[in-house]
Amino acid sequence: MVEAFLRYLQFEKRYSLKTIVSYKNDLDQFSEFIRSSYPDFTVETIEYGIVRSWIVSLVDAELDPVSVNRKIACLRSFYKYLLREEVIIKDPMTKIKVLKTKKKLPHFIRENDIVNLLDHNDDLSHDHHGLRARLILELLYGTGMRLSELITLKESAINFHDQTLKVLGKRNKERVIPFSNNIVSIIKDYRIARNREVEMKEHGYLLVTDSGEALYPVLVNRIVKKHLRHYTSVEKTSPHVLRHSYATHLLNKGAEINAVKDLLGHSSLAATQVYTHNSMEKLKKVFEQAHPKA
Repeated sequence: MVEAFLRYLQFEKRYSLKTIVSYKNDLDQFSEFIRSSYPDFTVETIEYGIVRSWIVSLVDAELDPVSVNRKIACLRSFYKYLLREEVIIKDPMTKIKVLKTKKKLPHFIRENDIVNLLDHNDDLSHDHHGLRARLILELLYGTGMRLSELITLKESAINFHDQTLKVLGKRNKERVIPFSNNIVSIIKDYRIARNREVEMKEHGYLLVTDSGEALYPVLVNRIVKKHLRHYTSVEKTSPHVLRHSYATHLLNKGAEINAVKDLLGHSSLAATQVYTHNSMEKLKKVFEQAHPKA
C-alpha cells in the first residue's frame, strides 16, 4: 500500500518529488520500526500505541521536533489514504498530537544591505558568470520565487510587455508574478552573454550552467552564499533568505497581506503571517522610540 500511496501523492495530489522522497523515507523507517519491535503487526494493522511508541523513540533519539512533526504529518496522510481506500476501518493517528516547537522568525536582509548587494556590487562582472549571478539575486529578491521555481523558469514564461513571469510552484500550481523595470534589462543582458558564451541545450530554461544545462540547487546556493556573506550580517545566506526579505519588505512598506500571500504562492494565510512578526517588531521599535508613554 505504501507504493500505491506514493503514486497517489505524485499523480493525484501532485506533491513535489522532494516531498515524495521524504514521505517514502519516513514510511520505510516506520515499517522497519514495526518489523523490529512489533513483528506481529504491519503498517496496515498497527494501533495508536505503536505509533506513539515510535514517536517516543524518535524523541528519545533527540530528533528535532520539526522533523518528528513532519513524520507525523506523513503518517496522517498515509492512514487517511488507507481509510479512504477502505484498507483500514479505524485511523490510528486520531489521538496523535504534534510536538511543540520553538517559533522561529524568518531571517531577512535589511533594505540598505539589499541595495548595496544589488546596486553596488563590484564583484558582478558583465560576462555569463557575473550576469547570471546578478539575475539570480535580482529574481529571488525581486519576485520572491522559490529556488525550485527559479531553476525551472522557462524563457517562454517571461512577458516583457506586461513585466510578468509565470512560475510553476508547489503541487504544480502556476502563478504570475510582476517584476520591476530594472530586471528587464538584466534579463536581456544575460541572454546576450549566455548565447554568446554558452552552447545552449533544448530545454528552454532561462538560467543555465556553463555547459548549457539547467541550473541545479547546489550551484545556486553557492552563488547566493558567495555574494550575501559580503553584504549582510544575517545568519543564513540561502536563496530562501531573499524570498523572506521580499515578503518582509513588502509588508513593511504597507502591502496587503493577502496580496503578499498570492505573490508568494502560499496555500494558506497562516504561512504568510509569519512575516508580520518581523514587521511588528519594527513597529514596536518605532513606538518605543517615538511615543511619550512608551
